[in-house]
Amino acid sequence: MEKEMPKISVIVPVYNVEAYIKDCLDTIATQTYPNLEILAVDDASTDKSGRICDAYAVREKRLRVVHVPKNRGPSAARNEGMRLARGSLLSFVDADDKIEPEMLEKLYSSLLEHQADISVCGADGIKLAGGSVAVYSGKEAICCMAKGVPFNHVPWGMLYRTDLARQCPFDEQIFYSEDLLFLYQVFQRASRVSYLPDKLYHYTCREGSQVHGGVSRRKCTTLLVQEKICRDAAVTIPEALPDFQQFALDVDTRLAMQAVEGGTKKGEVFSYLKAFQKDVRQQWNRKALRRLPEKKSVVAALLLYTSVFAFWGIAVIYQRLKRKGFYG
Repeated sequence: MEKEMPKISVIVPVYNVEAYIKDCLDTIATQTYPNLEILAVDDASTDKSGRICDAYAVREKRLRVVHVPKNRGPSAARNEGMRLARGSLLSFVDADDKIEPEMLEKLYSSLLEHQADISVCGADGIKLAGGSVAVYSGKEAICCMAKGVPFNHVPWGMLYRTDLARQCPFDEQIFYSEDLLFLYQVFQRASRVSYLPDKLYHYTCREGSQVHGGVSRRKCTTLLVQEKICRDAAVTIPEALPDFQQFALDVDTRLAMQAVEGGTKKGEVFSYLKAFQKDVRQQWNRKALRRLPEKKSVVAALLLYTSVFAFWGIAVIYQRLKRKGFYG
């Protein structure tokens, strides 16, 4: 049976996740899909993560641990995993997440049944609208991702043809929204993408993750992604452009708020705000503005578009009132 089924390579980028990595590997090792390999790429962890992976590999022969000498980020770790993968199919699992025992089997069945290049499942721990079983063209999948219905721009919870994924390596110079760029490019090359709504992937939202940290130059690399995708979508898939512009406006205003809130050097705050303002003005579109999820997001986008000083002043007042309990 195992020889009849293609090998699936499960790629796990590992960096300072000693409290999570064993549970993650347990859920991969107990998959009902019989023919798989597990590639744990230790991205120069400074905690016990690498040693935990090595100890696990002693008893789990399907696990290969790769230790890289210098921390280069999750994009480089995933690329290394793709380079070393022996399977004709591959899947990504983040080292602090868990998957259901039948995830790979169900994703493979969906891929096979619909003759798709990529199959996607549902997930919990993250806001997703969900949907019903469906098959999309590559362009339709891009529109789904842009809207966040029924899936968004995360590369996990999916099964890919390895040769297809290798055509779209993660950009190692991008440290925020790199997943969005990867999926945009891989969906462009896919003929079919199948979707099943079963919540087979369990995402862990950690306070110490990049999503919750302050603003940095690394985070600002998202501006390059937004510009590149919006420029391409305007030509190749204009129906998705307003949704990508809405994503850009939402990210710009959230990062601008983070810059004002703290965790950013005072002298750099206005430099960041000007960069976000430039992108807001570039992606400005009434359709995109109407798609913003909350009124306060619309107000923030309008303020940032108009004046970084007005945005800064209102944001400071908002934070003071929030600390006093006036806003939830």
